[in-house]
Amino acid sequence: MDKRELKIDYFVCRNSVPACYEELSEKALAAAGKAYCIYSGFAVGAAVLLENGTIVLGNNQENVAYPSGMCAERTALFYAGAAYPDVPGVPEKKSFLLAGLAGR
Repeated sequence: MDKRELKIDYFVCRNSVPACYEELSEKALAAAGKAYCIYSGFAVGAAVLLENGTIVLGNNQENVAYPSGMCAERTALFYAGAAYPDVPGVPEKKSFLLAGLAGR
């Protein structure tokens, strides 16, 4: 098997979206840095802005029975539903969900 590398170019567009989206993006990328992705090596983070202003984070969690892990979005949404059951929109919908990707 040959080892190959994948590089992804991306753009950071400042002042083109609301300021809170930039904060969500930064938090999602930070969450990706804490992902448990020892099998795929592909870290994903998610930041969810709840109706009450709380930001909930999640990241992918892989399992030895790969690929049966949990994605970052699901981790964040499940935590939001468990920790904030009385916040409007939890767990049916959120104000905003952003996933940040980072290769390891």
